[in-house]
Amino acid sequence: MCDKADNHIDVQPEGNLEVSSVSRTRLYRRRWVILLLFSSYSLCNAFQWIQYGIINNIFMKFYQVSSFAVDWLSMVYMLTYIPFIFPVTWLLERKGLRVVALLAASINCAGTWIKVASVQPSLFWVTMLGQFACSCAQVFILGMPSQVASVWFGSDEVSTACAIGVFGNQLGIAIGFLVPPVLVPNVEDMGELAEHISIMFYVTAGVATLIFLLVVFVFQEKPETPPSLAQVALRNMPTGQHSYLAYIARLMCNKPFILLLISYGLNVGSFYAVSTLLNRMIIEHYPGEEVNAGRIGLTLVVAGVVGSLICGVWLDKTKTYKQTTLSVYLLSFVGMLIYSFTLNLGHLWLVFLTSGVLGFFMTGYLPLGFEFAVELTYPESEGTSSGLLNCSAQVFGIAFTIIQGKIIDHFSTLAGNIFLCVFLLIGSIMTAFIKSDLRRQKANQETRGNADSSVHPQHGETLPVKEVKM
Repeated sequence: MCDKADNHIDVQPEGNLEVSSVSRTRLYRRRWVILLLFSSYSLCNAFQWIQYGIINNIFMKFYQVSSFAVDWLSMVYMLTYIPFIFPVTWLLERKGLRVVALLAASINCAGTWIKVASVQPSLFWVTMLGQFACSCAQVFILGMPSQVASVWFGSDEVSTACAIGVFGNQLGIAIGFLVPPVLVPNVEDMGELAEHISIMFYVTAGVATLIFLLVVFVFQEKPETPPSLAQVALRNMPTGQHSYLAYIARLMCNKPFILLLISYGLNVGSFYAVSTLLNRMIIEHYPGEEVNAGRIGLTLVVAGVVGSLICGVWLDKTKTYKQTTLSVYLLSFVGMLIYSFTLNLGHLWLVFLTSGVLGFFMTGYLPLGFEFAVELTYPESEGTSSGLLNCSAQVFGIAFTIIQGKIIDHFSTLAGNIFLCVFLLIGSIMTAFIKSDLRRQKANQETRGNADSSVHPQHGETLPVKEVKM
């Protein structure tokens, strides 16, 4: 295997971020394997988040519970994240990516097998237990895309890598919208329905087990040589600066990050609410269209996947973090307005179209928020900033899902969607006030500049950059 490496002559770039006199960066081809593996177990976990909600009415009938109880099978993902993200982030800082990956894959695998044992109408509590286990695994996953990207990828591809990491989660949600309505049709015979549910649970458990074994034998902690100058600086930072509580304290004093923290929560919390309640919204206006409700959810997420990848590539090329984030946020608000006022017109093709527009921007916003946060908070841990963003999203997601569900029950679907539109507008305004302080980009530029200025040419010649084959 040939890996590219660059030799950079560096001096102290700023503050306490000291690097050695000669810093070498290298990109390993195995970084794509690590990213693919992360995306795979993220996909498997995200699939399970929405597999109950998209056929809400069917699970209500099978377990003989209320729609609100089934909603909690999705909301437990949000609730679990809030108290556990802080110890998980601490564990990430102390033990690294591999330990976190092993815990994520193993707990997710255990949750799938618990659910296999829950296929009886009286065992709703068992299926909730299995879903709780999967929700715990999600805490080890959701904030990791930016961390994996920063640890394994170079500065010119880190945003694309983060977008691909988010892509795995989005693809899992997309499959979660598409597959359950197909595998579990709305039949009246309880024995037949139990068989369909069992097949879905067994397939999920088999996939989760395979992914767990791959993580055990393939997933690596970090490359031997850092992929970027920013990572070189972080590795040479004195260990005293790695205090987790100090990380949190500095982030809480970072005003641009606080604005992003709240606005990110408003946007992603709205997406969680729409995804969780999609079945109820579609069935209200289009009775008997469970399969199409899943396809609409698929459209929402696949369009978002495209949006995420395009935004990731765009950021790597332009570095216009605030402009891109604000533009996508405003278009998410516009997309939500259009979706809200066309849902009840009686044309399913129009719902597919407006869902695609909404998903392209609302789901496409996810990697933008992660990468913008890393820029605003460098050299703080990517896992810490991403974890706080996701914690905000979970808090708003729970609140929005419960409140919008009650509004739909007591008023109408339109009123519930307008409720979300108001908060998306507020989030857009907050994003406009974020100061664009791109610290990671500055660190890379200053380190390169110092490297260039420290080269002492002889006889008018400059020292070439060396490429190493290994």
